[in-house]
Amino acid sequence: MKALAYEKAHPLEAFALELREVDEPQLRETDLLIEVRAVGVNPGEASIRQMRSAPPGGRVILGWEFAGVVAKAGNGFAVGDRVMGTGDITRDGCWAERLAVDYRVVTRIPDRLSFTDAASLPIGGLTAWEALFRDRSELPPGVENVLVVGGAGGVGSLGTQLLKAKTSALVISTASRPESREWCTAMGADLVVDHSADVAGQLRTAGVERIDLVLSTKGTAANINWLADVLKPFGHLATTDLASSTDIEPLIQKSISVHTEMVFSSVIADHNLHRQGAVLAELVEHARPIVTTELHGLTVDSMREAHRLAESGRTIGKTVITV
Repeated sequence: MKALAYEKAHPLEAFALELREVDEPQLRETDLLIEVRAVGVNPGEASIRQMRSAPPGGRVILGWEFAGVVAKAGNGFAVGDRVMGTGDITRDGCWAERLAVDYRVVTRIPDRLSFTDAASLPIGGLTAWEALFRDRSELPPGVENVLVVGGAGGVGSLGTQLLKAKTSALVISTASRPESREWCTAMGADLVVDHSADVAGQLRTAGVERIDLVLSTKGTAANINWLADVLKPFGHLATTDLASSTDIEPLIQKSISVHTEMVFSSVIADHNLHRQGAVLAELVEHARPIVTTELHGLTVDSMREAHRLAESGRTIGKTVITV
Protein backbone atom coordinates (compact mmCIF):
# COMPACT_ATOMS: atom_id res chain seq x y z
CA MET A 1 0.00 0.00 0.00
CA LYS A 2 1.02 3.65 -0.29
CA ALA A 3 1.80 5.87 2.69
CA LEU A 4 3.41 9.22 3.44
CA ALA A 5 6.57 8.42 5.37
CA TYR A 6 9.94 9.87 6.32
CA GLU A 7 13.15 8.69 8.01
CA LYS A 8 14.77 11.58 9.88
CA ALA A 9 13.19 14.32 11.98
CA HIS A 10 13.19 17.59 10.10
CA PRO A 11 11.87 21.18 10.03
CA LEU A 12 9.16 22.40 7.68
CA GLU A 13 11.61 24.07 5.30
CA ALA A 14 13.28 20.68 4.73
CA PHE A 15 9.98 18.80 4.40
CA ALA A 16 10.98 15.20 3.73
CA LEU A 17 7.76 13.17 3.65
CA GLU A 18 7.56 10.91 0.60
CA LEU A 19 4.70 8.87 -0.83
CA ARG A 20 6.15 5.37 -0.87
CA GLU A 21 5.17 1.71 -0.98
CA VAL A 22 5.09 0.11 2.48
CA ASP A 23 3.97 -3.24 3.88
CA GLU A 24 0.33 -3.81 4.71
CA PRO A 25 -0.42 -3.29 8.43
CA GLN A 26 -0.29 -6.37 10.64
CA LEU A 27 -3.46 -6.81 12.70
CA ARG A 28 -3.54 -7.60 16.40
CA GLU A 29 -6.41 -9.49 18.01
CA THR A 30 -8.21 -6.27 18.97
CA ASP A 31 -7.55 -4.45 15.68
CA LEU A 32 -9.70 -3.33 12.81
CA LEU A 33 -8.37 -2.83 9.28
CA ILE A 34 -9.51 0.56 7.99
CA GLU A 35 -9.46 1.98 4.47
CA VAL A 36 -8.64 5.62 5.17
CA ARG A 37 -10.89 8.23 3.51
CA ALA A 38 -9.96 11.41 5.40
CA VAL A 39 -7.40 12.54 7.99
CA GLY A 40 -7.32 15.45 10.39
CA VAL A 41 -3.94 17.13 10.78
CA ASN A 42 -2.86 18.40 14.19
CA PRO A 43 -0.09 20.68 15.52
CA GLY A 44 1.12 17.81 17.69
CA GLU A 45 1.89 15.73 14.62
CA ALA A 46 3.93 18.56 13.13
CA SER A 47 5.88 18.72 16.40
CA ILE A 48 6.53 14.97 16.30
CA ARG A 49 7.81 15.30 12.73
CA GLN A 50 10.39 17.77 14.01
CA MET A 51 11.55 15.49 16.85
CA ARG A 52 11.03 11.81 16.00
CA SER A 53 13.36 9.91 13.69
CA ALA A 54 12.96 6.32 12.55
CA PRO A 55 15.27 3.58 13.86
CA PRO A 56 18.04 2.56 11.46
CA GLY A 57 16.51 1.13 8.30
CA GLY A 58 13.00 2.13 9.35
CA ARG A 59 10.46 4.82 8.50
CA VAL A 60 7.88 6.91 10.36
CA ILE A 61 4.20 7.10 9.36
CA LEU A 62 2.37 9.78 11.34
CA GLY A 63 -1.33 10.60 11.67
CA TRP A 64 -3.77 9.67 14.42
CA GLU A 65 -7.11 11.20 13.44
CA PHE A 66 -9.05 9.48 10.70
CA ALA A 67 -12.35 8.59 9.10
CA GLY A 68 -12.73 5.57 6.86
CA VAL A 69 -14.35 2.25 6.07
CA VAL A 70 -13.86 -1.10 7.80
CA ALA A 71 -12.09 -3.41 5.34
CA LYS A 72 -12.09 -6.59 7.44
CA ALA A 73 -14.90 -7.69 9.76
CA GLY A 74 -14.23 -8.28 13.43
CA ASN A 75 -14.65 -7.06 16.99
CA GLY A 76 -18.30 -6.16 16.45
CA PHE A 77 -17.74 -4.26 13.19
CA ALA A 78 -18.75 -5.29 9.69
CA VAL A 79 -17.05 -4.71 6.36
CA GLY A 80 -18.23 -1.38 4.99
CA ASP A 81 -18.97 0.24 8.36
CA ARG A 82 -18.14 3.96 8.26
CA VAL A 83 -15.96 4.75 11.27
CA MET A 84 -13.79 7.44 12.82
CA GLY A 85 -11.20 7.36 15.57
CA THR A 86 -7.68 8.04 16.77
CA GLY A 87 -5.03 5.36 17.08
CA ASP A 88 -1.81 4.59 18.92
CA ILE A 89 1.08 7.06 18.89
CA THR A 90 3.54 4.16 19.25
CA ARG A 91 2.32 2.52 16.01
CA ASP A 92 2.04 3.54 12.36
CA GLY A 93 -0.54 6.25 11.83
CA CYS A 94 -3.23 6.97 9.26
CA TRP A 95 -1.30 8.87 6.61
CA ALA A 96 -1.65 5.75 4.53
CA GLU A 97 -4.19 3.91 2.40
CA ARG A 98 -4.96 1.47 5.22
CA LEU A 99 -4.62 1.51 8.99
CA ALA A 100 -4.60 -1.08 11.78
CA VAL A 101 -6.33 0.38 14.84
CA ASP A 102 -7.75 -0.94 18.11
CA TYR A 103 -11.53 -1.16 17.80
CA ARG A 104 -11.96 0.36 21.26
CA VAL A 105 -10.82 3.81 20.05
CA VAL A 106 -13.22 3.77 17.09
CA THR A 107 -16.89 4.64 16.68
CA ARG A 108 -19.34 4.51 13.79
CA ILE A 109 -20.02 7.67 11.80
CA PRO A 110 -23.65 8.83 11.63
CA ASP A 111 -25.07 9.02 8.11
CA ARG A 112 -25.37 12.80 8.39
CA LEU A 113 -21.58 13.26 8.57
CA SER A 114 -19.21 13.03 5.63
CA PHE A 115 -15.80 11.41 6.05
CA THR A 116 -14.22 14.88 5.90
CA ASP A 117 -16.46 16.25 8.65
CA ALA A 118 -15.99 13.16 10.83
CA ALA A 119 -12.19 13.37 10.59
CA SER A 120 -12.28 16.82 12.23
CA LEU A 121 -13.65 15.52 15.54
CA PRO A 122 -11.73 12.68 17.28
CA ILE A 123 -8.48 14.17 18.60
CA GLY A 124 -9.84 17.57 19.61
CA GLY A 125 -13.02 16.07 21.02
CA LEU A 126 -11.30 13.38 23.11
CA THR A 127 -8.66 15.82 24.34
CA ALA A 128 -11.27 18.36 25.42
CA TRP A 129 -13.46 15.73 27.07
CA GLU A 130 -10.65 14.20 29.10
CA ALA A 131 -9.23 17.59 30.09
CA LEU A 132 -12.60 18.92 31.25
CA PHE A 133 -14.40 15.86 32.59
CA ARG A 134 -11.51 13.43 33.26
CA ASP A 135 -13.13 10.00 33.70
CA ARG A 136 -16.52 11.50 34.52
CA SER A 137 -19.27 12.96 32.37
CA GLU A 138 -19.49 16.22 34.31
CA LEU A 139 -17.30 19.05 35.54
CA PRO A 140 -15.69 19.00 39.00
CA PRO A 141 -18.07 20.06 41.79
CA GLY A 142 -18.53 23.81 42.18
CA VAL A 143 -17.46 24.76 38.65
CA GLU A 144 -19.84 27.41 37.34
CA ASN A 145 -17.65 29.17 34.79
CA VAL A 146 -14.87 27.96 32.46
CA LEU A 147 -12.24 29.90 30.54
CA VAL A 148 -11.03 28.24 27.31
CA VAL A 149 -7.62 29.59 26.28
CA GLY A 150 -7.19 29.23 22.53
CA GLY A 151 -10.88 28.88 21.83
CA ALA A 152 -10.56 28.91 18.04
CA GLY A 153 -8.29 25.85 17.78
CA GLY A 154 -9.46 22.26 17.46
CA VAL A 155 -9.48 21.44 21.19
CA GLY A 156 -10.89 24.82 22.14
CA SER A 157 -13.65 24.64 19.52
CA LEU A 158 -14.83 21.21 20.61
CA GLY A 159 -14.33 21.95 24.30
CA THR A 160 -16.63 24.96 23.97
CA GLN A 161 -19.26 22.87 22.20
CA LEU A 162 -19.10 20.12 24.83
CA LEU A 163 -19.38 22.61 27.67
CA LYS A 164 -22.47 24.21 26.14
CA ALA A 165 -24.08 20.85 25.35
CA LYS A 166 -23.37 19.02 28.61
CA THR A 167 -23.14 21.69 31.33
CA SER A 168 -24.75 24.91 32.51
CA ALA A 169 -21.39 26.66 32.93
CA LEU A 170 -20.68 30.15 31.65
CA VAL A 171 -18.17 29.56 28.84
CA ILE A 172 -15.54 32.22 28.12
CA SER A 173 -13.09 31.83 25.24
CA THR A 174 -9.92 33.71 24.40
CA ALA A 175 -9.07 34.92 20.89
CA SER A 176 -6.99 37.83 19.62
CA ARG A 177 -8.16 38.32 16.01
CA PRO A 178 -11.59 39.36 14.71
CA GLU A 179 -12.00 36.15 12.71
CA SER A 180 -11.05 33.92 15.63
CA ARG A 181 -13.33 35.88 17.98
CA GLU A 182 -16.18 35.37 15.53
CA TRP A 183 -15.42 31.64 15.37
CA CYS A 184 -15.44 31.30 19.18
CA THR A 185 -18.84 32.92 19.32
CA ALA A 186 -20.10 30.57 16.61
CA MET A 187 -18.87 27.62 18.70
CA GLY A 188 -21.11 28.82 21.52
CA ALA A 189 -18.88 30.95 23.78
CA ASP A 190 -20.89 33.27 26.03
CA LEU A 191 -18.03 35.78 26.17
CA VAL A 192 -14.77 36.19 24.22
CA VAL A 193 -11.74 38.03 25.65
CA ASP A 194 -8.39 38.90 24.08
CA HIS A 195 -5.53 36.82 25.53
CA SER A 196 -2.97 39.31 24.18
CA ALA A 197 -4.36 42.02 26.46
CA ASP A 198 -5.31 42.28 30.15
CA VAL A 199 -7.48 39.20 30.60
CA ALA A 200 -8.25 39.82 34.27
CA GLY A 201 -9.35 43.38 33.50
CA GLN A 202 -11.57 42.26 30.62
CA LEU A 203 -13.20 39.65 32.85
CA ARG A 204 -13.87 42.17 35.62
CA THR A 205 -15.41 44.58 33.10
CA ALA A 206 -17.73 41.76 32.04
CA GLY A 207 -18.68 41.10 35.67
CA VAL A 208 -16.60 37.92 36.10
CA GLU A 209 -14.46 38.20 39.24
CA ARG A 210 -12.87 34.74 39.32
CA ILE A 211 -12.67 31.69 37.04
CA ASP A 212 -13.45 28.23 38.42
CA LEU A 213 -11.72 26.17 35.72
CA VAL A 214 -9.34 27.02 32.87
CA LEU A 215 -8.87 24.80 29.84
CA SER A 216 -5.53 25.98 28.45
CA THR A 217 -4.70 24.67 24.98
CA LYS A 218 -1.74 26.91 24.18
CA GLY A 219 0.85 29.10 25.88
CA THR A 220 0.32 27.72 29.38
CA ALA A 221 3.88 28.36 30.56
CA ALA A 222 3.97 31.91 29.20
CA ASN A 223 0.53 32.68 30.63
CA ILE A 224 0.99 31.10 34.05
CA ASN A 225 0.94 34.40 36.00
CA TRP A 226 -2.31 35.73 34.59
CA LEU A 227 -3.86 32.25 34.72
CA ALA A 228 -3.11 32.14 38.44
CA ASP A 229 -4.49 35.66 38.77
CA VAL A 230 -7.89 34.90 37.22
CA LEU A 231 -8.39 31.47 38.85
CA LYS A 232 -10.17 31.29 42.17
CA PRO A 233 -8.40 29.72 45.17
CA PHE A 234 -8.71 25.91 44.94
CA GLY A 235 -9.71 26.27 41.29
CA HIS A 236 -8.72 23.99 38.42
CA LEU A 237 -6.26 24.32 35.53
CA ALA A 238 -6.61 21.70 32.79
CA THR A 239 -3.79 21.97 30.27
CA THR A 240 -2.76 20.20 27.09
CA ASP A 241 0.72 21.79 26.78
CA LEU A 242 2.29 22.02 30.23
CA ALA A 243 6.08 21.92 29.80
CA SER A 244 8.29 20.26 32.41
CA SER A 245 10.10 23.56 32.91
CA THR A 246 6.92 25.51 33.75
CA ASP A 247 7.16 27.41 37.04
CA ILE A 248 3.90 26.59 38.82
CA GLU A 249 4.70 28.57 41.97
CA PRO A 250 1.91 31.13 41.22
CA LEU A 251 -0.59 28.24 41.15
CA ILE A 252 0.70 26.72 44.38
CA GLN A 253 0.05 29.97 46.23
CA LYS A 254 -3.67 29.54 45.48
CA SER A 255 -3.81 25.73 45.83
CA ILE A 256 -4.82 25.34 42.18
CA SER A 257 -5.37 21.75 41.02
CA VAL A 258 -3.45 21.07 37.80
CA HIS A 259 -4.83 18.47 35.38
CA THR A 260 -2.58 17.47 32.49
CA GLU A 261 -3.99 15.83 29.37
CA MET A 262 -2.47 13.70 26.62
CA VAL A 263 -5.01 11.95 24.45
CA PHE A 264 -2.96 8.76 23.98
CA SER A 265 -2.50 8.02 27.70
CA SER A 266 -5.26 5.41 27.74
CA VAL A 267 -3.79 3.64 24.69
CA ILE A 268 -0.20 3.66 25.94
CA ALA A 269 -1.26 2.37 29.38
CA ASP A 270 -3.98 0.08 27.94
CA HIS A 271 -6.32 1.65 30.47
CA ASN A 272 -10.10 1.82 30.02
CA LEU A 273 -9.92 2.01 26.22
CA HIS A 274 -13.61 1.28 25.79
CA ARG A 275 -14.33 4.65 27.39
CA GLN A 276 -12.62 6.45 24.52
CA GLY A 277 -14.84 4.73 21.98
CA ALA A 278 -17.88 5.60 24.10
CA VAL A 279 -16.78 9.25 24.33
CA LEU A 280 -16.41 9.41 20.53
CA ALA A 281 -19.91 7.99 20.14
CA GLU A 282 -21.28 10.70 22.45
CA LEU A 283 -19.15 13.37 20.81
CA VAL A 284 -20.85 12.96 17.43
CA GLU A 285 -24.19 13.58 19.14
CA HIS A 286 -23.09 16.81 20.84
CA ALA A 287 -20.55 18.45 18.52
CA ARG A 288 -20.69 19.72 14.99
CA PRO A 289 -17.73 19.46 12.59
CA ILE A 290 -15.00 22.09 12.72
CA VAL A 291 -13.46 21.78 9.24
CA THR A 292 -12.23 25.15 7.99
CA THR A 293 -9.63 23.99 5.45
CA GLU A 294 -10.09 20.95 3.21
CA LEU A 295 -7.15 19.70 1.18
CA HIS A 296 -7.40 16.93 -1.41
CA GLY A 297 -5.30 13.83 -1.89
CA LEU A 298 -2.77 12.04 0.28
CA THR A 299 0.12 13.81 -1.43
CA VAL A 300 3.34 15.46 -0.35
CA ASP A 301 2.01 18.86 -1.43
CA SER A 302 -1.24 18.61 0.53
CA MET A 303 0.53 17.38 3.66
CA ARG A 304 3.18 20.10 3.43
CA GLU A 305 0.43 22.72 3.26
CA ALA A 306 -1.36 21.14 6.22
CA HIS A 307 1.87 21.28 8.25
CA ARG A 308 2.48 24.88 7.23
CA LEU A 309 -0.94 25.80 8.57
CA ALA A 310 -0.44 23.77 11.75
CA GLU A 311 2.88 25.45 12.49
CA SER A 312 1.56 28.94 11.81
CA GLY A 313 -0.17 29.02 15.20
CA ARG A 314 -3.06 30.89 13.60
CA THR A 315 -5.27 28.02 12.48
CA ILE A 316 -8.98 28.28 13.17
CA GLY A 317 -10.91 25.01 13.47
CA LYS A 318 -9.35 22.01 11.74
CA THR A 319 -7.47 21.19 8.56
CA VAL A 320 -8.62 17.91 6.97
CA ILE A 321 -7.16 16.05 4.01
CA THR A 322 -9.66 14.05 2.00
CA VAL A 323 -7.94 10.93 0.69
